[in-house]
Amino acid sequence: MGKEKSMMEKIQDSGRVGYAYFYPSDGGKRQEFYISTTSENLANFLGSHYLDAEKMIITDIVDRLILNTIGGFVNNCPDQRLCREIISYLAPIQMGDKEVGEILMVTRDEADAYFHAEDQAVTMAEYQVL
Repeated sequence: MGKEKSMMEKIQDSGRVGYAYFYPSDGGKRQEFYISTTSENLANFLGSHYLDAEKMIITDIVDRLILNTIGGFVNNCPDQRLCREIISYLAPIQMGDKEVGEILMVTRDEADAYFHAEDQAVTMAEYQVL
């Protein structure tokens, strides 16, 4: 029995990663997440916030827009094929026919700490080779 994968490993293993910016409708502080950007995962994220979001912005790892919302509803999604895939997962959640699934995401701070620790481990390994 191997150890269970960390959330960061699950996100990385999804093959598609990016950032989610969540602006709460109550005027609270913007929240930033490192997230798997698969269509199903994005639908779960959007579906978990569609009642409490002023807006959400999802970008790829180099900050290109994947989609944004007004409230919990998709407003702009340049890749129409991806948009249709997201909607196929999101509509049943918003209609109450399906529960939100596991969301592969961590806070931006958690992701930054993970990458910093990973960089340090690589640097230490390189020094040991010298």
